[in-house]
Amino acid sequence: MPEFELTTPIAFIIFNRPDTTERVFAEIAKARPTKLLLIGDGPRATRPGEAEKVAAARRIVEKVNWPCDVRTNFSDVNLGCTRRVASGLDWVFQQFEDAIIMEDDCLPDPTFFRFCQELLERYRHDLRIGMISGNNFQFGRRYGEDSYYFSKYCHIWGWATWRDRWQSADILEMRHWPMVRDSGRFIDLTPGNKKETLFWQQAFDKVHQRKLDAWAGPWTLANWIEGRLGIIPAVNLISNIGFGADATLTTDGESYLASMRTEPIAFPLVHPVIIARHIVADRFGGRQFKTVPAWRTAGGKVKRKLKRILGLSRGR
Repeated sequence: MPEFELTTPIAFIIFNRPDTTERVFAEIAKARPTKLLLIGDGPRATRPGEAEKVAAARRIVEKVNWPCDVRTNFSDVNLGCTRRVASGLDWVFQQFEDAIIMEDDCLPDPTFFRFCQELLERYRHDLRIGMISGNNFQFGRRYGEDSYYFSKYCHIWGWATWRDRWQSADILEMRHWPMVRDSGRFIDLTPGNKKETLFWQQAFDKVHQRKLDAWAGPWTLANWIEGRLGIIPAVNLISNIGFGADATLTTDGESYLASMRTEPIAFPLVHPVIIARHIVADRFGGRQFKTVPAWRTAGGKVKRKLKRILGLSRGR
């Protein structure tokens, strides 16, 4: 795509996986962004050898050999998944009005960057839209000729958003959650499906109680409270290559969501005429996260589903 110039800032979140970091960084390098913001968590003192892995990952992203404004936000201490992502993206959006967010295990198709950049501009002032995702979990199902559809789900294996949407989210505290839960109105956010309502209520409770370190939960809740939709591409543009035993959340290396096939999206984009949630697509997509074998906590309660969907934040 020689006619395309990637001018949107890229925020690249890394940690302790130099192998996946190198593969994702290679794709970013091919896109040659003009602005690259690097976010890194510090090593955990209780993990022998992790400091060396963190250092190795950081050395990889120092190899910027194209004209680029590079800025770094590396923590010396380990902040954990939620605090590191939240503080890192706060730093990004203090400087820029929009950004494409990549993580060290989310391998993009080259067309992902242009897809995000064009839609960031198109929906910049449309507050009905909360984010743009690179994920598609329809497994080949298409719904007409449109290049994307609108969803209530916030898939974040490669995504993009704007400063005003991010800054409206209460990622660390989730202050509005007890009121939403206890008012009896939460079912309005998941209409027509009591099982899904219960699922998400358990998920948000776990994150709010700090029993689950997953920033994707508060981000999803913030968009739902504001009535915002996400954009889902008609084809899958991101492959998560981070599933495995060394991951924190996406540990099931045999999952059908691991290393999914990607394909390029065609340009010019075909835009939907109606800006409304695609209920049929969401019903199918939502079911993909409810077929996972259960795992149990020390208390014996089934929690695997919570890790699966909120674990879409990162596979570390």
